[in-house]
Amino acid sequence: MNIFKRLFKIGEAETNSAIDKMEDPIKMTEQGIRDMKLDLDKSLEALAQVKALAIRSKNDQDVYKNKAKEYQDKAIIILKKANSKEMDAAEADRLAKEALVQKETNEKQLAATKTETEKFEANVSQMQGNVEALKANIGNWENELKTLKARVKVSNATKNLNKQMAELDSTGTVSMLERMKEKIAQEEALAEAYGDIAKSSKSIDEELDKAADTTEAAADDELQKLKEQLGFNKSKK
Repeated sequence: MNIFKRLFKIGEAETNSAIDKMEDPIKMTEQGIRDMKLDLDKSLEALAQVKALAIRSKNDQDVYKNKAKEYQDKAIIILKKANSKEMDAAEADRLAKEALVQKETNEKQLAATKTETEKFEANVSQMQGNVEALKANIGNWENELKTLKARVKVSNATKNLNKQMAELDSTGTVSMLERMKEKIAQEEALAEAYGDIAKSSKSIDEELDKAADTTEAAADDELQKLKEQLGFNKSKK
């Protein structure tokens, strides 16, 4: 029996480098489980057939055993009739001997059937063990499949994230951000420099305006003229 061929292939695939070439490990595992279930169905059918043979063989034992007893009983009855003068002794011996021959034939068939039954029952026991092992392995692989699906989701998400992070430098994004950061710093420094220049220019202009302001001198002249009109300056002289 080769009902574990696909199971062996799936288990071997974990350590076989060929698994790297699988386009979709999840689909491959699902297909492997479906194949094992088909093998299980075939194994159950074969097990039922062998069980049927074992049951029939055991029933045949009862038939041969009963027939052997019947021929034994017939031989005894015939001999008793001969002994009681109900039958001719020679005829009774002939029939009793024939009955004993049939008895022996059925006993031989009974012995052969017993051997056959034992073989069938041994086959049933072995096949039953294989079926149970296959059921257990299918259950284990179905549980493994759930774990594999979860691991694939995590690994794909991690792979995509790592890929994006790895591609940042390759696409120049980080370098571009660094250049933009440097440019902004430069623009900020330039703006500050222009501010300092503007403040400096304004201060000089204010000093010049103050120095060139004639308002106070004009007021002094007007004050002097007003005093003269009032005669303040004359009285002081």
